[in-house]
Amino acid sequence: MNTRTFALVWGILFLLAGASGFIPGLWHPAPAHYPELAVDSFYGDAMRLFPVNILHNIVHLLFGVWGLLAYKSLSASKNYARIVAISYGLLIVLGLIPATNTLFGLVPIFGNDVWLHVILAVPAAYFGFVHRDAVISDRR
Repeated sequence: MNTRTFALVWGILFLLAGASGFIPGLWHPAPAHYPELAVDSFYGDAMRLFPVNILHNIVHLLFGVWGLLAYKSLSASKNYARIVAISYGLLIVLGLIPATNTLFGLVPIFGNDVWLHVILAVPAAYFGFVHRDAVISDRR
């Protein structure tokens, strides 16, 4: 896989993740033991696994659209991968700290979201900072 394909695949995955928080049957109301949020619209579990709310879903949709747009060029894809890696790396840390695992009452980033963010951040770090794409030139 190259970095452009990574951006396309991650864009599609983020769009699916964002949509899953709005689709009845894939979204389930928050259990009673979940912490209170200031923004509780669509607060619950996507696919009965991942705590989400409307802001969380919107962020996933935005990262999805950005991934599709970044697919157009190698440099945009590389920047996308780097921002995903840094953003989701930060969310991993914040999700592990009880005082910040709801992003100050705005977005749930606890529970299964933490390991999902690891799965999103690690490949993004590879494609953003390590992987070198072969550049094909038409010059002779």
